[in-house]
Amino acid sequence: MISFSHRVFLEVAANLSFSKAAQVLFVTQPAISKHIKAMEDRYKVPFFERKGNSIILTEAGKKMNEYLLQATEIERKIEYDLSILTNLSHAAGHLRLGASTTIALYILPSILSGFQREYTSVDIQLVNRNSEYILNALLTHEVDVGIIEVDNKLTTVAYKPFMSDEVIPVCSANSPLAGKKLTLKQLLKTPLALRERGSGTLNALLKALAGHHITPADLSVKIRLGGTEALKNFLLADQCLGFMPRPSIVRQLAEGDLVEVPIEGLKITRDFYFIRRKGTEDYGLTSNFIDYALNNQNTKI
Repeated sequence: MISFSHRVFLEVAANLSFSKAAQVLFVTQPAISKHIKAMEDRYKVPFFERKGNSIILTEAGKKMNEYLLQATEIERKIEYDLSILTNLSHAAGHLRLGASTTIALYILPSILSGFQREYTSVDIQLVNRNSEYILNALLTHEVDVGIIEVDNKLTTVAYKPFMSDEVIPVCSANSPLAGKKLTLKQLLKTPLALRERGSGTLNALLKALAGHHITPADLSVKIRLGGTEALKNFLLADQCLGFMPRPSIVRQLAEGDLVEVPIEGLKITRDFYFIRRKGTEDYGLTSNFIDYALNNQNTKI
C-alpha cells in the first residue's frame, strides 16, 4: 500500500531534513531527493519549500503528510486484522510504544517480556522520555500508544487509566537530613535536586506544593537533572533532598543507601494513563497490549 517513495516523504516531513531522512532509511541523500522529485513530478505540486538552510512543508506537503499518515494507520490495521483471522496468538504488526521514565524503566520490562512471549510475531519499539516528549511523539505519529502522567487532558487524545504512583522525598543515608522529619517551612530552606522541565515527577511535586501555596521560586533548587537514574545517582553522592518515584528506589531504600524524609502535610501522588490519538482506539494491536498490561500489572506504585 505505502510505497518506498511515500515512506521517504514521511521521513523527510517528520524530520524536515533530507539528510536525516537518509540516515533513518539507510540510503543516500541524492536518493532521497530523487524520490521526492519523482513524487512532486507525479502530483505536479511542490511538497517542500526551502527557508534558508532549512525546509518547510508546503500546503500540498501538509495535505500529503496527513493522507499518508492515515494510510499508514490503515496499512497497519490490515496487517494486524489479517494476521489474527485464524488465531489471536498469530497477531503480527509493529507496536510503537512511548512511556515516561518510571514506567519504562521499572514497570514495563516484565510486561513487555510476557507480551512478546504471547505475541511472538509482534515487533515492539519503546521510546523512553519524559511525559511531555511522549505526548508530542503521540501527536506527531512517532508512537501509537503512550503511558504518561496526566494533568491536563487534550480533546485530541483518548485516555485510559493504568496505575497510581507515589513520589517521595529522599536523601542519602550520609546526609544530615537522614532521620529527620521536615515541615513545609523547613523544606523551603532545604537544598533540592530536582528533575528537568517536562518531567512527570517534577510536575507532580509542583502540583502538590501549589496546594500549599508554594511556588517553584520559593524553593532552594541546587541542581536539575534529566532522568530518574541521574537524579538517583546524584542523591546517593550528595547531601541534598530529592523527590523520587518510589519504585525507582526500592532497592536503595531496602539497603539503606537512601532514606525517606517525611514532610509534614505533603503527600505526592499521580496517575498514569494510556494515551492514544482520538480515532485510533479500535486498532487491535494497541488494544491487546493495553488489556495485557492491565491484566498483568499487579504492582501498585
